[in-house]
Amino acid sequence: MYEVLIIGAGPAGMTAAIYAARAGYKTAILEHGVPGGQAATTDMIENYPGFPEGISGPELMMKFFEQTQTFGVEMIYEQVQSVELTGDIKRVTTDKQTLEAKTVVIASGAKPRTLGVANEGRLRGRGVSYCATCDGFFFKDQPVAVVGGGDTAVEEAMYLTKMCSSVTLIHRRDELRANKLAQSRAFANDKLHIIYDTVVDEIVGDEKVTQLKLRNKKTDATSTLDVNGVFIFVGYLPNDAFLPPELEVNEQGYIITDEEMATNIPGVFAVGDVRQKKLRQVTTAVGDGGAVMHGIEEYLRA
Repeated sequence: MYEVLIIGAGPAGMTAAIYAARAGYKTAILEHGVPGGQAATTDMIENYPGFPEGISGPELMMKFFEQTQTFGVEMIYEQVQSVELTGDIKRVTTDKQTLEAKTVVIASGAKPRTLGVANEGRLRGRGVSYCATCDGFFFKDQPVAVVGGGDTAVEEAMYLTKMCSSVTLIHRRDELRANKLAQSRAFANDKLHIIYDTVVDEIVGDEKVTQLKLRNKKTDATSTLDVNGVFIFVGYLPNDAFLPPELEVNEQGYIITDEEMATNIPGVFAVGDVRQKKLRQVTTAVGDGGAVMHGIEEYLRA
């Protein structure tokens, strides 16, 4: 019987675990992959306080993980299949066992949104990727494309210019949505080329990606782009496959919480990218992980 059982070892989940264990509660985290979530796949994080020179995502997340171990948080590396959240005792069933807890914190994060175009799924892992730091090395000295125009797309495109022969950024609008600093760096990079008002209609390739079929949204003109890889950064969707229907979510599937991260089910909380919020950053995830502790303590005392 755990007092606090956390689903997901991203920055929000690990912060919540540090606070809970430090407060003396029996705490465990369920994680089906490696600790760190999306942050662990980011090449460089420059806006997290305390690291004026920046720090790599994997390194920062390892520091988070080490701190959870300092306070005795139990790490359980299993895949959550289903949850029973109503009642005083919550039950979380994994691919190996069923665990019981007095409170559950859902910190399952979000997964990359797909384009939904022809051959995207078939060629995933064979030229189609959603993580530049994971797969960029495989395209050393080769031409690649990046789809998207936000902070993640621009920053990952910049990372790819370090190893790829050329990087083409494809954005559906007429201007980027990334922050101004990222944009200025992108415009100054000779290896990065930007195509505006354009979408990908099809990813082409037999055994691996060889080409993209593009379409200009304003003129409807079509063209092709020869690349060996395409990295897609067009947003995220919540990891909600295991969530029960009685848990209140918004139209996009993100969990609705109050300021103390409490959901509509007593004793159930949500933190990080899986909950409804406007900004999804490591800093806001850490804020969620700290804020949830007050609600957990009030519930357990009651």
